[in-house]
Amino acid sequence: MTRSAFISALLLLVGPLSAFAAEQKIRVSSFSTILTEVAQQVGGERVEVTAHVKPGVDPHDFEPKPSDMRAVAAADLVLLSAKHMEGYLARLKEATGAKGNVLEVGNALPSLKLTVQHGDHSHDGEDPHWWHSVRNIARATKLVRDELIRLSPADKAAFTTATSAYLGKLEALDKWVKTKVAELPRDKRKLVTNHDAFGYFAKEYGFTVMPIDGVSKNAQPGSKAVVEMIAAIKDAGVKAVFSEDVANPKVIQEITKETGAKFGGELLSDGLGRDGATVEEMFKHNVTTIVDALK
Repeated sequence: MTRSAFISALLLLVGPLSAFAAEQKIRVSSFSTILTEVAQQVGGERVEVTAHVKPGVDPHDFEPKPSDMRAVAAADLVLLSAKHMEGYLARLKEATGAKGNVLEVGNALPSLKLTVQHGDHSHDGEDPHWWHSVRNIARATKLVRDELIRLSPADKAAFTTATSAYLGKLEALDKWVKTKVAELPRDKRKLVTNHDAFGYFAKEYGFTVMPIDGVSKNAQPGSKAVVEMIAAIKDAGVKAVFSEDVANPKVIQEITKETGAKFGGELLSDGLGRDGATVEEMFKHNVTTIVDALK
């Protein structure tokens, strides 16, 4: 075979392989319902997203199964809420092997502090619930975009265009939230919930949060904390208190009984509440529930 014929044959062989590489999707493992949506919106048809934490599942209590670990080992990118949300982080990093493409999104975002309650004892911690600020989701979107571009530079234009479109939706959502919240006078913006999940929402939209417990919605507060909360609700003249999806409603029921405040409804605190739900639906549900109950 002549040299030119050999090169032609080689090009014929390499051509299909190159086409296959271009068509191969970026495999993303997501441990946040919020980041699952972000990855799908930014990546479009170029990504295959495995949603490990499903809507309605409490991410505080989630533990990866062997099948989750196998998917992580095969993933090109692993997306985490971070800010200490995932207690299994070390195992995930080990599962990625040498690749190590783990993006701890929350760690690159501004942090708020919260009080973690254990019975009648407490300590300061980092608030992991950054997604209750639309602006934080926009920041997270840009982080995911940059990581996808790093993994597949050839798709930069597609990822950039998709990101711009999604950021436009988030900007419109943020304006809607501010308009709806403006219906509520500032002195009525007091938010009583099961656990301290709405700090970023409160800071962004001018609320005072009065959580019954700390970071975990399933931990029951001590009797002293409940008595203090009942007194605080009476003093502040709070009209309504709110439960959260997948939360134990027992304490909320006791508080409504003792204070005379009404039950304002159920909020989505730790992600998208059901299959097929979106970030926009989460915000519109929460904000409408809060504002209409407190007006």
